[in-house]
Amino acid sequence: MGFEELLHKVGGFGPFQLRNVALLALPRVLLPMHFLLPIFLAAVPAHRCALPGVPANFSHQDEWLEAHLPREPDGRLSSCLLFTHLQALPNTTLWGGGQSPGEQLEDEPSTVPCPQGWEYDHSEFSSTIATEWDLVCEQKGLNRATSTFFFAGVLVGAVAFGYLSDRFGRRRLLLVAYVSSLVLGLASAASVSYTMFAITRTLTGTALAGFTIIVMPLELEWLDVGHRTVAGVLSSTFWTGGVMLLALVGYLIRDWRWLLLAVTLPCAPGILSIWWVPESARWLLTQGRVEEAHRYLLRCARLNGRPLGEDGLSQEALSKVAAAERVVRTPSYLDLFRTPRLRHISLCCMVVWFGVNFSYYGVSLDVSGLGLNVYQTQLLFGAVELPSKLLVYLSVRHAGRRLTLAGTLLGAALALGFRLLVSSEVKSWSTALAVMGKGFSEAAFTTAYLFTSELYPTVLRQTGMGLTALVGRLGGSLAPLAALLDGVWLSLPKLAYGGIALLAACTALLLPETKQAQLPETIQDVERKSAPSNPQEEEMPMKQVQD
Repeated sequence: MGFEELLHKVGGFGPFQLRNVALLALPRVLLPMHFLLPIFLAAVPAHRCALPGVPANFSHQDEWLEAHLPREPDGRLSSCLLFTHLQALPNTTLWGGGQSPGEQLEDEPSTVPCPQGWEYDHSEFSSTIATEWDLVCEQKGLNRATSTFFFAGVLVGAVAFGYLSDRFGRRRLLLVAYVSSLVLGLASAASVSYTMFAITRTLTGTALAGFTIIVMPLELEWLDVGHRTVAGVLSSTFWTGGVMLLALVGYLIRDWRWLLLAVTLPCAPGILSIWWVPESARWLLTQGRVEEAHRYLLRCARLNGRPLGEDGLSQEALSKVAAAERVVRTPSYLDLFRTPRLRHISLCCMVVWFGVNFSYYGVSLDVSGLGLNVYQTQLLFGAVELPSKLLVYLSVRHAGRRLTLAGTLLGAALALGFRLLVSSEVKSWSTALAVMGKGFSEAAFTTAYLFTSELYPTVLRQTGMGLTALVGRLGGSLAPLAALLDGVWLSLPKLAYGGIALLAACTALLLPETKQAQLPETIQDVERKSAPSNPQEEEMPMKQVQD
């Protein structure tokens, strides 16, 4: 008897699994609210150099600004430079009387960076980290770097949580993720300097990585083969809900500290929900913890209306399953590369996840130039994710995981490519292509989570997810910095996002299909499925191997 047979006896999809999906919905809602928070948290409103007050006898403020601020090549007044001396304007008298020697106007004006700081337009945001610590002009790189620091923290956390959850269990590490996210989020909101904010925000990313690594496998390991797709797509809609909820919360709360507090405090009820979240029975059996697995399986059977009693699901039967699947040593990241087939899967997944994250966050964080305000754009980007979920659900059931992942990545690449060919003045087409790119990139993200969880065996599932998430977050951390390439060539960031997505699409075709496949339990299960030699073999599911 294998675990799939055990799951069939207690119910592979029922009230127990639905309750599990509901309990794990909160992390899925919180993740996009934190990951996309820089759209509001680090927004840069219109700004200019702080200037002395307008003289009482000078009635035209625009002309007063012209006398102090140079113009950019596009005709706008500079946001970062100030004339060293007042400039004479045609038909304008700046002063009622004569000018002192220090106020003489120069024929060839020279400029300096804003010596007295900046004045900001607070009509859209009352406060952001850019206005708090003047992260504009020469310091704008530090503003972008906060996203990079955050995703670097997620990268490190993915490695740590992937390894630790395979060693100490999913449920225990989920509690660690909740508590540390709450504490570090509160510390970020109370930051008194940019340095403190950067450090606490990086550590918050490390804590939140636990959600990305633990939630999906913890759901899938309690589901039978036939319901993994629908449950995976259903649970991913909570991410979309978080994206849209962020637009609403950002609209209602315009101060960055209170906004950060609002997306952090829900971790408190999440800590309480751990009481009802079950540990993975698959993982418990691989660790030889038969009694605990037996208790959870009986609870599953009872909630699903299949009471078996002590005799119906004996510990002796579970002990046999555990003996066949028990891990004889602590899992290691090196195990992902020791055997040929698992090495092939790991290398391909690393490329795919880098491309998925790089293109997704490149599109998601670029909300400018679409003819909409930041709140409308965020709401639209969230709304387009709903039909993308439906696309994934239908496609993975009929075309399979591999073709769906490759196709959605190709769609994102084409949308970004066509956007390069559309003039920036044609706002409607540019907006439509940006929305299409966001939809395809989200569909690729959803498929990648489901697909990767099915490729790795139970004994290394969290470790494998940790590795791929590590490389993926590397892509996510580089996406904000790639936006700075517009200083070299305006279209270079979009070209980079689309090119990497195209590479990931080609790499996804090299992965084995898992449509209607049972989840592999051990490394041997993966290796015994040899590389397909013809299309018919390619569609064969990964059968569970019993020793």
